Amino acid sequence: MPNNKVLRVLDANFNRCKEGLRVIEDYFRFFLEDDNLRKKTRKIRHSLDTISLTLVKAEAITNRDTANDLGKKIDSLELGRNNISQVLWANFQRVKESLRVLEEFSKVAMPKETPLIKKIRYEIYALEKKSFKRGASLRNS
Repeated sequence: MPNNKVLRVLDANFNRCKEGLRVIEDYFRFFLEDDNLRKKTRKIRHSLDTISLTLVKAEAITNRDTANDLGKKIDSLELGRNNISQVLWANFQRVKESLRVLEEFSKVAMPKETPLIKKIRYEIYALEKKSFKRGASLRNS
């Protein structure tokens, strides 16, 4: 079993990644109305659930320290989004960054899952490209 700090990093990044994916999924559902992209995003989100179960999720949850988490405050960058496409872009960045952290820390905590996390990261790169080709623009929406 990984140490408590590694569990906290993994738990926070699984949560961050899944939250970002949910925002992206809802963009595909309500703005693009593209069920294929929505389903692909949902499938990725659920595959992260499966991976996180290998962590003994309850163990990770019990090591949370949200009261003292240094990253819980909203900063000015989060408030500076001017349109829906910027929300989409920010959440793709959140997902990619979280996946990279998961990939790196999984090497220590759950190395058998590392290749799948890396695969998911590259699926997100492709999904991001499709979404912006499909109609998202950082200047519009």
